[in-house]
Amino acid sequence: MTEEKAMVSKEETFDKLDIRLGRIISVEIESAAPKKAYKMKIDFGKFGIKTSVGRFTHHKPEEMIDKLVLGILNFSPRQIGDTVSDVLVLGVQYPKADSGEATFITPSAQAKIGGKLF
Repeated sequence: MTEEKAMVSKEETFDKLDIRLGRIISVEIESAAPKKAYKMKIDFGKFGIKTSVGRFTHHKPEEMIDKLVLGILNFSPRQIGDTVSDVLVLGVQYPKADSGEATFITPSAQAKIGGKLF
């Protein structure tokens, strides 16, 4: 059994995150990443096209195009392999995959690109 994390206030934590809906427009392998990963270009509407490197590699790149994903836009950019990843795409562990290999979180209805998660 794992320990629960300490309680925090919504206003001091969640409300500070800028989590928005984007549409994946391109996917390619990030060959210089330390573990197998994809470089994704994601359209966040009025917030622009952002780059993310993530371990969503149980999905085929061509199946990811046009998928809606949630990303955190206000984390500091991170260098991953040869790419600067400027948005963190939210995901959960892919079933029966190694730790860190993920499937993305997507809404069950077509929602507005750039819309804020609340």
